[in-house]
Amino acid sequence: MPLDRDLASMQEVRDLVGRAVAAQQQMMGLDQAAIDRIVEAMAEAGYRASAQLGQLAWEETTYGNPGDKRVKNEFGSRSIGEAIRGMRTIGYLGEQPATRIREFAWPYGVIGAITPTTNPTSTIMYKAIIAVKSGNALVASPHPHAVRSSCAAMDVVGRAAEAAGLPSGALGCISQPTMAGTQELMRHPQVDLILATGGKEMVKAAYSSGKPAYGVGPGNVPVYVDRSADVATAAQRIVQGKTFDWGTLCSSEQCIVADRPIADALRRALEETGGYFLSPEQKRAVEQVLIEPSGRVNVKLIGHPPQAIAEAAGFRVESQVRALIAPIDEVGRREPLSLEKLSPVLAFTVREGWEAGCHTCIDLLHVGGEGHTLGLYCQDEQIIMEFGLKKPVFRICVNTPTSIGAVGVTTGLFPAMTLGCGAPGGNITSDNIGPQHLYNKKRLAFHLRDVAPAAAPSPTAMAPGRPGPGGGFSAVTACSPLHPTGCDTSSFHGLTERDIEAILAQMSGGRR
Repeated sequence: MPLDRDLASMQEVRDLVGRAVAAQQQMMGLDQAAIDRIVEAMAEAGYRASAQLGQLAWEETTYGNPGDKRVKNEFGSRSIGEAIRGMRTIGYLGEQPATRIREFAWPYGVIGAITPTTNPTSTIMYKAIIAVKSGNALVASPHPHAVRSSCAAMDVVGRAAEAAGLPSGALGCISQPTMAGTQELMRHPQVDLILATGGKEMVKAAYSSGKPAYGVGPGNVPVYVDRSADVATAAQRIVQGKTFDWGTLCSSEQCIVADRPIADALRRALEETGGYFLSPEQKRAVEQVLIEPSGRVNVKLIGHPPQAIAEAAGFRVESQVRALIAPIDEVGRREPLSLEKLSPVLAFTVREGWEAGCHTCIDLLHVGGEGHTLGLYCQDEQIIMEFGLKKPVFRICVNTPTSIGAVGVTTGLFPAMTLGCGAPGGNITSDNIGPQHLYNKKRLAFHLRDVAPAAAPSPTAMAPGRPGPGGGFSAVTACSPLHPTGCDTSSFHGLTERDIEAILAQMSGGRR
């Protein structure tokens, strides 16, 4: 008799976690050099398999396109590996000379990783690499619609890691993922940290698991184009970012906010680079098929090309069209296309001046994506700084595509496939997550300074009939801070609340 699917998933989780615990204990004996050799092998194996894994992910999910998924896989393997090369994450980290504090890395242990369907193979490899780099084992729960490609990615880096010396069982991937199995992983007593990338409900579940958790959810990235911007460059990079893997990154551009003086020129530039502006009728048709009444994206159209979305909406666009662009007058839930769309569909709205554009960007973030990412095309340094100071996001990508800029491809941000959104987004960190977030620091603190013992009060300063040092208080004298003369030379060290009440009563003649 076949085992119930949920029970089978839960049992698999328990088996994988048990193996991971044993393997991680062995990992505690590996030094930095050994871990670095293992990570180098993982990154190189993932890089070599990037095209194959990209094709597999696309075939299984139908999201995005194989070429861009290959780029994501290369980024999630070799690029991550290069970024963390030389980073100390194991054992003794160093000493701070001024304080004589010596720091040591202490891994969390076993990490439970939740991975999405939009970026399944790249996220698996990235999380496995940063977990091992910081001395942790990892068990991944992939999205059920991406389980084959996710497990294949884990197998690629896992085999390479074990050949390079990683204990067997340190990396695992659930082959029968269910909600019950994922919950078992997040609540398992031997799982020490949750690293969750996915939908809002999954991230909320990670934070509700009772474990330390790094969880990141959806974005809703506004892009403000100021009158000082290079309009042609802005149009080219916005379309490049939005169409990368057909909009499946959570940092993808969602709504263009154009400064009025350059709005017409920007519209023409967008059309020249592959943007297609929808008529009012086409806009209504697209929002009906793409955005469900709940505000969620229709999963059947996530990461699909504009031609497929247009066909589903009842019209056709030419093959050279790269993005559908919907003009809107307001933003918010009453305007469905101002929400996150996970597809090559952009909203477009016009505002007069950067202050109005600033407020509209904030309104867009309030309806989804607080703390995540914002795009800004501008040459005015004062406006750039104003956006830096006032936007409730932690990645502001200036004159660069947000989709690949926020993760660190076109910018100097730490390369990562998991982007923290800080307190506004309900996350514990605003950083791009790396190995430095996956271990605790132990500190040796040496004696630096002596503390002089408190001087005992003189016998003449003791209040009549009251205890001395260790159990009483000094008498209130003319030098007391409570005396009307106000000079301050007495000590109140050791006073209890009752003692102070008695002093105050004495000073006020019993009128308290």
